[in-house]
Amino acid sequence: MRVLVTGAAGFIGRRVATSLRETGDEIVGLDQMIEAAHPADSEAPDGVERADVRDGAALERLLDGIDVVCHQAAMVGNGVDAQDLPGYASHNDLGTAVLLAAMARAGVTRLVLASSMVVYGEGRYTCPDHGEVAPRPRRSEDLDAGVFDPRCPRCDALLRWGLVTEDAPIRPRSSYAVSKVAQEQYADAWATLEAGRGVALRYHNVYGPDMPADTPYAGVAAIFRSALARGEGPPVFEDGQQMRDFVHVDDVAAANVAAVHRVGDHPVGITPYNVCSGRPTDIATMAALIAQQHGGPDPVVTGRYRAADVRHVVASPAAAVDGLGFTASVDPRDGLREFAHARLRPTR
Repeated sequence: MRVLVTGAAGFIGRRVATSLRETGDEIVGLDQMIEAAHPADSEAPDGVERADVRDGAALERLLDGIDVVCHQAAMVGNGVDAQDLPGYASHNDLGTAVLLAAMARAGVTRLVLASSMVVYGEGRYTCPDHGEVAPRPRRSEDLDAGVFDPRCPRCDALLRWGLVTEDAPIRPRSSYAVSKVAQEQYADAWATLEAGRGVALRYHNVYGPDMPADTPYAGVAAIFRSALARGEGPPVFEDGQQMRDFVHVDDVAAANVAAVHRVGDHPVGITPYNVCSGRPTDIATMAALIAQQHGGPDPVVTGRYRAADVRHVVASPAAAVDGLGFTASVDPRDGLREFAHARLRPTR
């Protein structure tokens, strides 16, 4: 198949494009090379055109003869403050809308969209007495006292986390999360209007070689790895017991390959899938694995908190197994140890 990969020079997009080529697909690559993800003087790699996904004319040319679009281009990270809102809206929301409109003009009806677990906000919680509930917002007095788990909105009991499935409520809590929800919803509207078939891959915490180094928009794995490179212990917020799912970039690429090859078998509309390892890991354990393999310093559990942070969000991998035939192959314990010495991509 002939596949347009947007964001094809990025951390994930480059690995996706490489994996698709290895399966025999023909790749057309596009990347704007924004400075949040690339050094200012970076050139686009061979086979990738430096272009903006918001440029409809460029898209019309690149979409010629395309069978599937694999849309990885996005401004990432949770953002610094409200001043980032226009950037997320422009790159992610407008960029996706322009792409979908160009696909409609070109008659391209298959889409694989890079989404994120951030669309869920908090994960799934149950109360011992009231079953599954939406957690109450965490209170400053609890956080100051070192009580970090959320409480039941009905009885105030501390809640237990569980696995999030794709039918969970959408509750975005950051500018990035809002933009990923918007991308999914624009894609769903396109699918309705154009009888399109799409898959939204909700990535969990992606890590691996060539991950961008520590920036205000970096993921926690890059923040910890960058701290170690500076000779500092990884700074762990709260008590380190926050549960996450860390998924290797090679597994994310494999999920994209599966989605590109199977999206045409899906019904009209957008079908979401969690992309995760299926092996939950708490933040403190993750930091300790990287630090130990790196040779120190040890992580520093700071007790600091940000009230808006998500406490636990852990995915169920079952739907991706059934719908895409995808199962992650890299155990986080192995992948994170390898990541301790992996090359990070400079962003300055």
